[in-house]
Amino acid sequence: MTDILRRAPFNLSDEAIAWVEATKARLTPAEKVGQLFVFHSMGQDPEALARLASLKPAGITRSYTPDLDYEATFIEAAQAQANVPLLVSADLEGSRMSLAVGTEVPNPIALAAVDDLAASRGISRIMGAEARAIGINWSFTPVVDLNKAWRSAIVATRGFGADIDTVQAQALAQIAEFQALGVAATVKHWPGEGFDDRDQHLVTTVNPLSMAEWRATFGRLYGAAIEAGVMSVMSAHIALPAYGGAGVEAYRPASVSRALNIDLLRGELGFNGVIVSDATPMAGFGAWGTRSEMLPQVIENGCDIILFSPDAAADVALISAAVADGRISPERLDAALTRVLGLKAWAGLHNSAPFRVDRAALKRPEAAEFARSVTARAPHLVKDVAATLPLSVARHRRVLVVSGGVVVPFVPVPLPFDLPDMLRAEGFDVTLFTPGMKVIPEDWDLMLYLFGEETLLTRGRIHLDWLRLTGHFGEAMARRWHDIPTVMISFGWPYYLYDAPRVPCYINAWATMPSMQSAVVDCLMGRATWGRGTPVDPFCGLGDARF
Repeated sequence: MTDILRRAPFNLSDEAIAWVEATKARLTPAEKVGQLFVFHSMGQDPEALARLASLKPAGITRSYTPDLDYEATFIEAAQAQANVPLLVSADLEGSRMSLAVGTEVPNPIALAAVDDLAASRGISRIMGAEARAIGINWSFTPVVDLNKAWRSAIVATRGFGADIDTVQAQALAQIAEFQALGVAATVKHWPGEGFDDRDQHLVTTVNPLSMAEWRATFGRLYGAAIEAGVMSVMSAHIALPAYGGAGVEAYRPASVSRALNIDLLRGELGFNGVIVSDATPMAGFGAWGTRSEMLPQVIENGCDIILFSPDAAADVALISAAVADGRISPERLDAALTRVLGLKAWAGLHNSAPFRVDRAALKRPEAAEFARSVTARAPHLVKDVAATLPLSVARHRRVLVVSGGVVVPFVPVPLPFDLPDMLRAEGFDVTLFTPGMKVIPEDWDLMLYLFGEETLLTRGRIHLDWLRLTGHFGEAMARRWHDIPTVMISFGWPYYLYDAPRVPCYINAWATMPSMQSAVVDCLMGRATWGRGTPVDPFCGLGDARF
């Protein structure tokens, strides 16, 4: 197995390889099983450290709270008690997925809109440096999905758009910057998402491409990432029927597919790094079979790590039984352990001093200023056919804001936008629409629609729900822009023109964070210029949406 560690992407020294082999040799059977898991960690559970000490996983994916003192104490204690240093992972995707204790940065689609690799590299350096400072050594990014099925609620803002050249350039830039800082990058979602508009959190999705089409798109993207030395690939709950076999087996999710993980990814593409499953509580996984049947197949069919568990202790017991009865072969167990420990050695965990959070590296003023400067270049004025902009208090003082708020994963109710208060500070008289309100055109100088829906988990669909937005079927059918100057702004999902093709002024601002809202206000007021880039077709192929 040492040959695995000498080859790319590990390229380990003799000293590091010796640590991997010595660590494997000293692990008990139970500890070896633990090294096949990464569990989700969030909140401030007082029992969390005790559970980690008992289960001894390979690592955790930590959802950081804004409480830096708690987070520092928790991660330092978790590493101090670990029998093998922990992999600490996160989805470093920017915007509302930015580290709560770190700098607010743009999401991938906003970076693609800016379309400046120097800017993207700078943002990635900020993210990578702050990740290491707070204890993260593994990111489940970049996303290399192609947003071809524009109705997809799960791809839209997490990826770099629909153009393969843009996706490849942006992804390779992020991989290089993260890994130079000791944060292992992960390309996802293998074997490629974006041609199925459904969400694998809810259903096993299907990549419908022929193998010739796949090799020209996703094969190219994953091949380029492997050539660049990416440390890991996330095998998702996505089928590739053109490669998967016959009958129902053609639709087997990649996360449990020997054909896709071992034959295609390792064999044809030559990937030697860590394969991590996507989150196994997802319906795209569970819909395929029972957990007792499926979970051992994750490891036996090519993944090295099982991601997340609805019941950690029960899942560990399932895998322990599968190792004991041979459903997970000794060869697969050894290969998985070798790669997991090899990733830890690559990240320097084998010879590091006790971990301490570097507070001084978090939220540096110069990092925040750079991030704001990049964010300011992202908002895109898609159209303004009635010449409504720029706004002015003289022409648009009375503003009616219609919005469903900022929708954020794991937050039970939408958050309020900051933008109305920003407009009030400019001198506008801003009123928030409430469902059922009667709108009298003479009462308003501007109608402003604000949408704040970035890529959402288990949402299924994102669209402009006129009835829910207005609260009445009559108002849902009313289009006020002939009587009231109207501006519609999306801070996230960029395809609302499909449901409002004739709105006269439409803006895509890509991300919901306050710095993006501030950048949009500057553009609305004419103090800043609009960005020129759009990595997707905001008109959704509709001819009338351009007018």
